[in-house]
Amino acid sequence: MSNWLIFTPNTKRMSIKSIFPFCILVFSIAVGSAQTPLQNVLDTKAHAISPKLIEWRRHVHQNPELGNREFKTMEYIAAHLKSLGLEVTTGVAKTGIVAILKGGKPGPVIALRADIDGLPVKERVDVPYKSTVVTEYNGNPVSVMHACGHDTHISILMGTAEVLSSMKKEIAGTVKFFFQPAEEGAPVNEEGGAALMIKEGVLENPKVDAVFGLHIASELEIGKIKYVPGAMMASSDWFTIKIKGKQTHGSTPWTGIDPIVVGTQIINNLQTIVSRQEDLTVAPLVITVGKFHSGVRANIIPEYAELEGTIRTLDSKMQKDVHEKMKKIVKHIAESWGAEIECTIETKTLVTYNNPSLVSMMIPSLERATGKENTTQGRWTTGAEDFSYFGEKTPAFFFNLGGMPKGLNPEKAAPHHTPDFFIDDSMLDVGVKAFCNIVFDYAALKSKK
Repeated sequence: MSNWLIFTPNTKRMSIKSIFPFCILVFSIAVGSAQTPLQNVLDTKAHAISPKLIEWRRHVHQNPELGNREFKTMEYIAAHLKSLGLEVTTGVAKTGIVAILKGGKPGPVIALRADIDGLPVKERVDVPYKSTVVTEYNGNPVSVMHACGHDTHISILMGTAEVLSSMKKEIAGTVKFFFQPAEEGAPVNEEGGAALMIKEGVLENPKVDAVFGLHIASELEIGKIKYVPGAMMASSDWFTIKIKGKQTHGSTPWTGIDPIVVGTQIINNLQTIVSRQEDLTVAPLVITVGKFHSGVRANIIPEYAELEGTIRTLDSKMQKDVHEKMKKIVKHIAESWGAEIECTIETKTLVTYNNPSLVSMMIPSLERATGKENTTQGRWTTGAEDFSYFGEKTPAFFFNLGGMPKGLNPEKAAPHHTPDFFIDDSMLDVGVKAFCNIVFDYAALKSKK
């Protein structure tokens, strides 16, 4: 017999004071029981589709496509979403997808995002689903690989759509699924990525109240989640500095203007912005010159030199300030040499900023997905993400999901964007659980306000 307390006509009368704690206990048990079934259903459904998650991920991994060229990837994802009965729009921001799931109850509009493009990297990892794809990138033949884990993001969001579609009646509000192309950047002279999706209106009709995303991490053990309130990932600016000097013979440098020497002085002085001009207690700053092209022969001082590089910071005000200081340094060094200069700076991403209130609200959702002991606060990084553009328009929360095999030393894990990048896809269901918990919990919390 169940351990129920049964009242009979012979039960002694209890005072209000003595029965009150008992009522609280019964109420707490009832609430806990009401929550547990939903959690059990989410966990069961997410775990049940684990084989599908692996299958989808490996298919996409073996067939990667570059930004704004994800035509087959788009078709593959869309076919699954349509089979679930969602409202599906393809060709968004060229090769992206927006799918809409309307819940059975009124509530907020939540967006979940996954990026879908690969990288011009040749895979070295010897797995059965290894990519051997070769295509063209900016006019040159290149190998293509999912070297940043976007294939896992696709699989997780496809799985989330399947689980939530099967629970449509229980969902309060609307879920919009964003499968975004060109996160790694669009081809030369093309628009793309999150900025173009927003420009085309994905955050409207219906208007999104909050947007969530995740990123697999090759150095974080599977089954773990890390989050960062506030600034999480850096802004990314790419710069080009073109220097025009005066060509002359290498034996008589005083008869010309050496653009190589001008370029080296610019490189050295740019680092003083980092070491002497910006307050690094506010946020970190990185200025890197990655390319320096000049000259054709050892005994000729050339006429032209060109530098290319990137700027990273975790503070939007600092980002703008660095632009101004860089242009000033470049201009005055060129003037001191009598050289002509052209400096252009292109913003690729903003600071990826997690709304602190939203993070605080949703931490319990992440903990329910993988356990409190596996959910920890991390620290900011100087990597960049164009998810940042969503956060500029609406409250946003972006977190990391572990993809490193258990027991591996994080220092030995191959970094993202490298030929040896590897993800253990055995626990992708944790990402599905996280997204599903977020959908239900966010709606419940908003209804209480």
